[in-house]
Amino acid sequence: MLQRGITGFFFILVMVGGIYGGRYTFVGLFAVITAGCLWEYLSLVLDRGRKRDLIRKMLGVLLGLTPFAGNSLMHLGLVADEALFVSGSLLVFFPLLFMAFIYEMYAQSEHPFTNVGYAVLGMVYIGVPFAMLEFIAFDGKQFYAGAVMGLLILTWGNDTAAYVFGSRWGRRPLSPRLSPKKTWEGALGGGVFTLAVGWILSLFITSLSPLNWIMLALIVAVFGTFGDLVESMLKRSFEVKDSGRLLPGHGGLLDRFDGFIFLIPFAAAYILLLR
Repeated sequence: MLQRGITGFFFILVMVGGIYGGRYTFVGLFAVITAGCLWEYLSLVLDRGRKRDLIRKMLGVLLGLTPFAGNSLMHLGLVADEALFVSGSLLVFFPLLFMAFIYEMYAQSEHPFTNVGYAVLGMVYIGVPFAMLEFIAFDGKQFYAGAVMGLLILTWGNDTAAYVFGSRWGRRPLSPRLSPKKTWEGALGGGVFTLAVGWILSLFITSLSPLNWIMLALIVAVFGTFGDLVESMLKRSFEVKDSGRLLPGHGGLLDRFDGFIFLIPFAAAYILLLR
């Protein structure tokens, strides 16, 4: 418990410092998180225990980072033309993709197309959502650190409250096959708590109205829960308990950001509609 608490303290410290440190620290922080989540995901899905997997995973991480890197260059003002951003991203993406095909030709893998498919899925499942997070954080010259921090607080609050309510009153499993400990009672309790947190956030982070914070809280409560279940499905498919061991007492980065990753596209779509 002490180890978990110490890890949690430093984790929150790094997150707050990275998000509120400015545009460049924000991009640097989430570039590391994206790369770490991709590495853990690829470590789960690709054939493990062989030296040649290192190159395969490196190619997969680079491929997965392509959307985030391109979006970062555009939002930091390093690429001013959106058409140049799109063409530049494609010029990086497709060579990396076909390098993965070439590598599989000589790696003598039993499932070469499956390995390439897992790499592309990693980009869709992890790389694209984190790239979409930048549409929430940036709007022209405006940088909305509070919006991202608020979404993280809502996600953490939903997870914690769902665990507390589920442990105390949980009776009906939410998905018995994927995660027997998650219950409908826990999800409902977590959702109500998250809506309350959303209203409280609106008092302090005024870049969004109270109604919009409530709507984002609802998105977090629904899709953050689905994100937890999707990662549980992933881990059950490969018979592992945690995605990694980077965070003592908490598992891996993907374990900490599974719900957040899944809700980002829905939250980004909502905020883009507002703008």
